[in-house]
Amino acid sequence: MDTALDVRRALTDDELRRLDAYWRAANYLTVGQIYLLGNPLLREPLTPDDIKPRLLGHWGTSPGLNLVYAHLNRVIVARDLNAMLVTGPGHGGPAIVANTWLEGTWSERYHDVSRDEVGMAKLFRQFSFPGGIPSHVASDVPGSIHEGGELGYALSHAYGAAFDNPDLVVACVVGDGEAETGPLAGSWLSDVFLNPARDGVVLPILHLNGYKIANPTVLSRIPEADLLDLMRGSGYQPYVVAGDDPAVVHRSLAATMDRALDEIAEIQRRARSGGVVERPRWPMIILRTPKGWTGPSEVDGIQVEGTYRAHQVPLSGVRDNPAHLAELERWLRSYRPEELFDATGAPVDELRTLPPRGDRRMSANPVTNGGVVLRDLTLPDFRDYGVDVPEPGQPVAGATGVLGPWIRDVISANPETFRLFGPDEVASNRLGAAFEVTGRAWVAATLPGDDHLSPDGRVMEVLSEHLCQGWLEGYLLTGRHGIFTSYEAFIHIVDSMLNQHAKWLKVTRAIPWRQPIASLNYLLSSHVWRQDHNGFSHQDPGFIDHVVNKKAEVVRVYLPPDANTLLATMDHCLRSRHYINVVVAGKQAAPNWLTMTEAIQHTRRGLGIWEWASNDGGIEPDVVLACCGDVPTLETLAAVELLRQNLPDLRVRLVNVVDLMRLQTDTEHPHGLTDNEFDTIFTEDRPIIFAYHGYPWLIHRLTYRRNNHDNLHVRGYKEEGTTTTPFDMVMLNDLDRFHLVIDVIDRVPGLAASAAHLRQRMVDARQAARDYTRRYGEDDPEVAEWRWVRETDPTNP
Repeated sequence: MDTALDVRRALTDDELRRLDAYWRAANYLTVGQIYLLGNPLLREPLTPDDIKPRLLGHWGTSPGLNLVYAHLNRVIVARDLNAMLVTGPGHGGPAIVANTWLEGTWSERYHDVSRDEVGMAKLFRQFSFPGGIPSHVASDVPGSIHEGGELGYALSHAYGAAFDNPDLVVACVVGDGEAETGPLAGSWLSDVFLNPARDGVVLPILHLNGYKIANPTVLSRIPEADLLDLMRGSGYQPYVVAGDDPAVVHRSLAATMDRALDEIAEIQRRARSGGVVERPRWPMIILRTPKGWTGPSEVDGIQVEGTYRAHQVPLSGVRDNPAHLAELERWLRSYRPEELFDATGAPVDELRTLPPRGDRRMSANPVTNGGVVLRDLTLPDFRDYGVDVPEPGQPVAGATGVLGPWIRDVISANPETFRLFGPDEVASNRLGAAFEVTGRAWVAATLPGDDHLSPDGRVMEVLSEHLCQGWLEGYLLTGRHGIFTSYEAFIHIVDSMLNQHAKWLKVTRAIPWRQPIASLNYLLSSHVWRQDHNGFSHQDPGFIDHVVNKKAEVVRVYLPPDANTLLATMDHCLRSRHYINVVVAGKQAAPNWLTMTEAIQHTRRGLGIWEWASNDGGIEPDVVLACCGDVPTLETLAAVELLRQNLPDLRVRLVNVVDLMRLQTDTEHPHGLTDNEFDTIFTEDRPIIFAYHGYPWLIHRLTYRRNNHDNLHVRGYKEEGTTTTPFDMVMLNDLDRFHLVIDVIDRVPGLAASAAHLRQRMVDARQAARDYTRRYGEDDPEVAEWRWVRETDPTNP
């Protein structure tokens, strides 16, 4: 292929002139947003009053983003592409805002920011200004699915958007600073999971401008041969566009984009013509342009353009420094705004006709406002998948194993809008029924003996929680549904990603044109209490605490105690919108407590009194035993039985909590109980012994305003763990049935003396249970095989 000939033919002289004018207009608008408070078209010489008092924003990456945006617009028009853009250098917010204003979408979303001089002034003023918009490519920006603070996740978001969008081209600008992060480094391998026959495509554009905030970037300084090998080794065909002469770079980038899109079209044609789907070598672009290109070359005699000094605001102190003010005016006038904007301040006709129209504009593409294209899932009736519970505690079955067939049928019923994501743990978490109808997405080599690998797989498994989270976020933000299943302890890896998604959900609730998207659903299993075999490293329930820190209007946390409540909970979560739902459920065989009818009612209530396990008989109890989580529920019920056998006159009320946020007040969380409701269930003055799945102080934090908080005593995980047996794990953390009985004796007035003998037996029982594990390596069958026996006394409901 004659690349030089392609470069010459890529653009006519007239196309080059128009494209360069559009780029200059975007650059001008970018600089204006960073600096100008007034005088947007420089109709008068700049004065200090025209300058913002606080200069915030990032110039360094913006010229490159403007360049890419302009060239993508060219190919969208030429090829009638369905395309969107994800920008990893999200600090280049003013660049993307500039382009959305140029192509009209910003004014359509924000009617007061018109496409004229008045609107331009408002556009400039609002940027990084109190009451305005952030400096990032935030959720306020039409066409964005990626907040600028999310360093490292651009490529995984882009691939998530491409899955099941066969005609979509997702261009993704990867900043060379971002490329140094672990999540981004892992994201290059996403092409192993992209099926060219049924998915869209990602066109990565690695923008090497050489510097991050204060240092050179690694990929800009390694030998280019090594960089090319790195990209080829990840499955890409890299093409380099480099230079600092705008005309040369324009022609080279245009030719390269044409070549890349031709190759993409051919790859998709072959894959969609009925042949064998194999992993292709997808094109990608390495774009080398100076940092802060077209900005001030030097400031105060020090080189700025092409260095780290161009990263943020090249000219500082403009209000107070006449030389800097003059340099800013020279910089702005270098773009020749009089050629770009007409007498009203609107882009000249030549620029207005260059971008795509309507939904073809990247800033107006419906998939970037996922709620617009979102459709409800077809959900099978979860009631048909439950376990028959003839009496509490029977049968013994793992909750996620019961859920698995329902998820299998959700996948079958929604073959283009639902995926299951997990870091190599779907089968381990007992959701393997999914593989009865689908495989694991995979387009790399397969070998005899491989298990359920398929280019058409709906299960996305890769040993990176970052990738699973990023893919799912991109999938949800473009209008689809999914579940992320993980071991509880290791979901912490995506803490910061959850932060950003929660902030996105919170902010977009107040943006009228942003439509609600499907909820992000976590199903956490292999949890703290049944990681006895893997040991301390796998024992951590703290993700719940992290989630609860987010805005109450966004987060929900559920701990279903058995299989039927898990089914009811997951059905609710998949129907919900614009939340982060965290569901913690066990995978090991365990007793089931509620019939399906009871489970549905209990799930809807969020918490409730289990009358069959209580003996207060409608009279105020002597003690409330509360539980939240499957293992805490088991231990609490075992404690209730011990109390029933040994202290039959003690009035016990058992309360089970499914929806953790019910514990907060209704003024703090939409699901919260009123104080009157809380007092009715938990009493105003009786001891509450609360067995909780996670760290006990979270329960105190959620209930500290309640009337009876002083009588609340919580048992939970207190960072004690090792490789041991399941019951020894709960004993290490004082959550076991014997310790709960001791707590009742110690906390209920009058029991300390009268129940002293029982207390001593409980201490001895704990020691005997531990001795048994040390001798035999497993739990005493009397503990491990304990089952609830329904009270036959008709006076005890």
